[in-house]
Amino acid sequence: MQELVEKASILIEALPYIKKFRGKEILIKYGGAALTYEDIRDNVLLDLVFMNYVGIKPILIHGGGITITENLKKKGIQSQFVNGLRVTRKETIEVVVETLAELNKSIVHDINRFGARAIGLSGHDAEILNVIKHTAEGDVGYVGNVTSVNILPLKELTEFNIIPVVYPIGIDKHGDSYNVNADEAAAKIAAAMGVQKFMVLTNVKGILRDPADDATLISSIHVSEVQNLIDKKIITGGMIPKVRACMTALEGGIKKAHIIDGRIKHSLLLEIFTDQGIGTEIYL
Repeated sequence: MQELVEKASILIEALPYIKKFRGKEILIKYGGAALTYEDIRDNVLLDLVFMNYVGIKPILIHGGGITITENLKKKGIQSQFVNGLRVTRKETIEVVVETLAELNKSIVHDINRFGARAIGLSGHDAEILNVIKHTAEGDVGYVGNVTSVNILPLKELTEFNIIPVVYPIGIDKHGDSYNVNADEAAAKIAAAMGVQKFMVLTNVKGILRDPADDATLISSIHVSEVQNLIDKKIITGGMIPKVRACMTALEGGIKKAHIIDGRIKHSLLLEIFTDQGIGTEIYL
């Protein structure tokens, strides 16, 4: 009986958050190692389905870097990176697009299998992500920076409670396809859509003062403190683009940005529907 009472208490705790976010859009950026583990992936997608069933409108943006690297290797193409950006030549962009399209199709299939409706969209075919060639690191090939976002294809789906699943390939004014960093794409789409929350799923607890100690999790941080943590090497490596994506979303008008551990079972639900939440919240 006590166990049943505790379960009921969890539902009551979730109620104000369901009321708060019902009918609202929440954007989730999902990628990296979390895509490659079936049990983690299923939990993430089930969370999206639950959100959809209680009237929240999730939007999923996914990458696929690990799978892209594997597929390039199979074709004898060595992956090269400059400051975290994949050098994307003509033969590379073809593999990137093909790989992301296959991943997208698989994710959409699984969401539909779990009971919600999802439709896959490409940032270039649907002309969602308009880009210019990235030049800050020199010539890294077909890598693009997002200049504008066309939200119409996304709104057409969320208005009918269909989950958009987007992969980050952009298009320039000449119609050429460009590889876009998934964190950047997610942040720019979140800002353009004016979502209620921006959530980045990763494979660590959040921002840690000591990377070797999960107990040093920084649960909440103001944007003004971020650069200092980068300078002190507390925020390093792959966490930097995720934090910068959160800052981009916040500067674009989003109220809440979160970095959470996708390895935790039902991490999205814990962040959205509980008083305590998990991971690191970045705020303005």
